[in-house]
Amino acid sequence: MHGATTIILIASAAFFLPLLAGRLRVPAVVLEILFGIVVGPVGFGFIEQSELLDFLAEFGFFLLMFLSGFEIDFGKLGRQGPGQIFIALAIFASTLVLAYFAAHRLGYGPFVTLLLATTSMGLVVPTLRGSRRAQTRLGQAILMSAVLADFLTLLGVTVVALGFEHGVGWQLLKVPALFLIITIFLVALRQAAWWFPERFERLFSPHDPEELGIRASLAMMFIFVGLSLALDVEPILGAFLAGTVFALVFRHRGSLERELSGFSYGFLIPVFFINVGVSFQASALLEPGALKRAGALILAALAVKLIPSMLLLLQRIRFRQALAAGILLSARLSLVIAVASLGVRIGVLNAEVQASVILLAAVTATFAPTLFRLLVPPLPAPDTKTDP
Repeated sequence: MHGATTIILIASAAFFLPLLAGRLRVPAVVLEILFGIVVGPVGFGFIEQSELLDFLAEFGFFLLMFLSGFEIDFGKLGRQGPGQIFIALAIFASTLVLAYFAAHRLGYGPFVTLLLATTSMGLVVPTLRGSRRAQTRLGQAILMSAVLADFLTLLGVTVVALGFEHGVGWQLLKVPALFLIITIFLVALRQAAWWFPERFERLFSPHDPEELGIRASLAMMFIFVGLSLALDVEPILGAFLAGTVFALVFRHRGSLERELSGFSYGFLIPVFFINVGVSFQASALLEPGALKRAGALILAALAVKLIPSMLLLLQRIRFRQALAAGILLSARLSLVIAVASLGVRIGVLNAEVQASVILLAAVTATFAPTLFRLLVPPLPAPDTKTDP
């Protein structure tokens, strides 16, 4: 009976929560996490941890990482030139240095350094699209910084996790081994797409009854996840790299991106965030000094993004816009929660830090996009009127 209740509640929440989030003007993810807390063991206890919920949540998690790589527009990034890449790398390096000192000051280890260095492509991209600034110089600078932060942080987390689980040794060579295999796969796929383009056109056809595009995407994701597991590398890196390879080979993805997003964000990804709420341990924040430490972590997470964003002034971006960029980049959501969950699983983070991270994600995901729009108002919509 518990399994049936779980399915009914989650399916209902996946439909109704985005509608409520739109009226409240908060990200749906925040409500999904709160819903999980309310119906989970901390709240009314309608939903408990189960194999079914864990499976659906992990599937949604892989899709979330896959889409994070899948949504990267390498065409736009390639047109920005080396100067933009250098500034984005400088911003990330500054963030990493500040995050290290902040984590050390708060009494945390290197894993929290990487945790503080994350950002949220899942919030950055919709916010820039909604304000119609994705194609502006400011928007492209923010996108480049977000892409590098997500990719380099995920890579760093994988290496650190391997180090904690197996120690510093030959096991760390598994990461470059994974990259070598994926590079060979990438080259082979690009050659195949180049020589036989007509064979790949069906992947992006909106009228394909077999939905080969969806099948190919999921197959690639699970193949890369399987390779990661075989090499004892975190599977989230494999899922992310699968999406990245797909985006790198197929620059024009037609309706496939919309179909994949609808399939993923429509149910499975919300299950992941609801499961985060279900597993939330509120009691950890009731420990003496826990809320104070959580507040300090939130302030540190803001500072390590706001200060480096001032480097955008070197690109002749105004101070107000640079400040807005720092605020938007300080928004954390899916990746920071994923990193915290991984940290708990391998034993380098405790429940209190994980609860603090969920609180951090809820606060920044709610307020950062709103503050960005206040500092940098949306551009007017293009005139689409046509003469009769």
